Amino acid sequence: MKSKSILVVAACIWCAGCAGMSSTEQRMLSGGAIGAGSGALIGAIGGSTALGAAIGGGAGVLGGLVYDQYQKSREAQPLRQTSMAEKPRPTGRSKVKATKQAREEKAPGKFSPPPEYPPQPKVM
Repeated sequence: MKSKSILVVAACIWCAGCAGMSSTEQRMLSGGAIGAGSGALIGAIGGSTALGAAIGGGAGVLGGLVYDQYQKSREAQPLRQTSMAEKPRPTGRSKVKATKQAREEKAPGKFSPPPEYPPQPKVM
């Protein structure tokens, strides 16, 4: 019973200690923990668990830092996509003019007006 209480208190202290970290520190810590665990498993197969954990932990910290820098660079550069909701929609006659202008911008000099609707009957 006493060992369970010590384990619970240690877990609470460990979780509370990570609450005030920046995103960079959190990513480096989690990368180091994942790397150390993976390195220990690989090191156990190779014969030196401690060496594998040390190498994996170092690689994980470095990987966490690189990943953090990547995420920060993505946040700094917003996408250049414009959605249809951002553009004002023309109404009525201005919609026809806007369509003609858009066609002219896509292929200048190749614009031909649309046929009349409904088509006029041919007289014989």
